[in-house]
Amino acid sequence: MIRLDATTREFGYAFTRLVNARREADEDVARDVAAIVARVRVEGDSAVRDYTRRFDRHDLDATGWRIDRADCAAAWEALDPDLRTALELAAERIAAFHVKQKPQDSETIDAAGIRLGSRWRAVDAAGVYVPGGRAAYPSSVLMNAIPAKAAGVGRLVMVTPTPDGETNPLVLAAAHIAGVDEIWRVGGAQAIAALAYGTASIPPVDVITGPGNAWVAEAKRQLYGVVGIDMVAGPSEIVVVADGRNDPEWIAADLLSQAEHDPTSQSILFTDDAGFADAVAGAVDRQIATLSTAETARASWDANGAIIRVRKLADALPLVDRLAPEHLELACDDAEALFRQVRHAGSVFLGRHTPEAVGDYVAGPNHVLPTGRRARFASGLSVLDFMKRTSFLALDAAGLATVGPAAVRLAEAEGLPAHARSVAIRLER
Repeated sequence: MIRLDATTREFGYAFTRLVNARREADEDVARDVAAIVARVRVEGDSAVRDYTRRFDRHDLDATGWRIDRADCAAAWEALDPDLRTALELAAERIAAFHVKQKPQDSETIDAAGIRLGSRWRAVDAAGVYVPGGRAAYPSSVLMNAIPAKAAGVGRLVMVTPTPDGETNPLVLAAAHIAGVDEIWRVGGAQAIAALAYGTASIPPVDVITGPGNAWVAEAKRQLYGVVGIDMVAGPSEIVVVADGRNDPEWIAADLLSQAEHDPTSQSILFTDDAGFADAVAGAVDRQIATLSTAETARASWDANGAIIRVRKLADALPLVDRLAPEHLELACDDAEALFRQVRHAGSVFLGRHTPEAVGDYVAGPNHVLPTGRRARFASGLSVLDFMKRTSFLALDAAGLATVGPAAVRLAEAEGLPAHARSVAIRLER
């Protein structure tokens, strides 16, 4: 774990190294993913079948390519009542938040008498990737599927690996409550390629969202343009800005909530209190020992964790903007004032009683967020990721007479005579 002091002369160089540190997996996966994508495009089902046998150790023809919706309903009914209630609460809150994001069509008639506006429509089909390797996340099913349904997507498809042919009942139950239409037992880059190009069994989709490992992320990157994607996700991140009035055990738990995701995850604390920094560091060490995810959390904290002391909390905000973190907690008295100064963060959690983990499950806003400093230019998953906007305009003769001559002049200046003529020929009449 790195300890830095923003008041020292050496801080600028050390912090720049922290910002620029590469945390993605060391493996160069681009070439392997390109080969998988190319093979799925040509061979379709045969390639998907072979890769599933190789990576997930089961035969799709024996276990079945699709998971029946009846199996999802059965998984839902078999859930522990408390867990079913929790999933229902999460689904209700996520739906309530996202339905308000749906944009409205617009139309106006301007001063020239020209009618113009925009119309929003959902994509026809969307694919949701749900991991099934290191861990299974029913919350990710809800966070991806519910916005798609709120957008009005007609066909919602889920792909998820089932190692050794075993399904995860929590994932199936979440798919049931989220209203997923199809579920396919495939994962990895081959699943992304199948959704993008389509195979004899799996019809293609228009948009693919959802988290995955480095191979899944790379496949989404390579296939962007064939399909739409939400983002290329990297390792999880949390930045906490906290004063000394916090309980160090609380803040330590917040830092570890992301460290336990993956050895490449990053957890950073900014504080203006040196004693509090020491207390949090000690609390992290104590708490790691109690976690079932201790090995992963320890590797993440040791390699990528950082505690940074600043003179005052406001001094942390320009540094936070340079990190542009996936998650930002402002655990201090003046959280709202600090929030007003934040420019780049995927999602912000205000106050001492707003742990990031509540946002992962039941708060409502989406937990699929930009990582790797992409919050400088990207946003979290929303209803808009499953929709597209079509602009329209309608001119009558008077409107064309008002703006047409300028269009003709510009077309001529660009050396496009047919463009100019298509307008001028109407003006002549």
